[in-house]
Amino acid sequence: MSNPIEQFQVHPIVPLELGGVNISFTNSALMMVATVAVTTVFLTLSVRKRALVPGRWQSLAELIYEFIAGMLRENVGQEGRPYFPFIFSLFMFVLIGNLLGLLPGSFTFTSHIIVTFVMASVVFVGVTVIGFARHGLHFLRMFFPNGAPLATAVILVPIEVISYLSRPLSLGVRLFANMTAGHIILTILGGFVAMLGVFGIFPLAFLTGVMVLEFGIAMLQAYVFTVLSCIYLHDAIHMH
Repeated sequence: MSNPIEQFQVHPIVPLELGGVNISFTNSALMMVATVAVTTVFLTLSVRKRALVPGRWQSLAELIYEFIAGMLRENVGQEGRPYFPFIFSLFMFVLIGNLLGLLPGSFTFTSHIIVTFVMASVVFVGVTVIGFARHGLHFLRMFFPNGAPLATAVILVPIEVISYLSRPLSLGVRLFANMTAGHIILTILGGFVAMLGVFGIFPLAFLTGVMVLEFGIAMLQAYVFTVLSCIYLHDAIHMH
């Protein structure tokens, strides 16, 4: 049985070094580029004809568009419309990256905490900047709930600050942990199937079910990551 951790190793494809710093083009970077390329090709070809009666691919692209637009509208309101391009790009990047990572021999960059944490940090910094840009120093009132007794500030403010600063960590860990656990399970089950040979038909049936489940988890985690980003954006805009 192969080591289930080996699939997460980052390998350089094009070794590069600049000023003593390793900037090699790796398998992780390759999958990120592939994700952007697949997303661009899919959306470009899907809406190229812009048919009045949409075909299969145009319908799928429009469905995703309406899904994200509805998510943003429900969680942020009309004030969230200017941020639709970012939220849509974020969803597609995580979704396509998760799905491509399920292909045999590919690499799942969302199974690395450094990648998911950086994405979560971009969201965190972005919504914080938006909050201060819209409200100025009044944005700090978000750390002390309206109507709370002033005497409780010494307890509530540190709790709210810690909770706010932990957002990028919790957002990044959630995606990383789910994708990593799923791929480890698939590798272990696949190893059992190979070891049992002909008798591996039962583990193979179970592996197929888990694979279908992983496709669902890949889509669900893209949704969770995006909807939480929308909720954070809502807090920055409305401060409640």
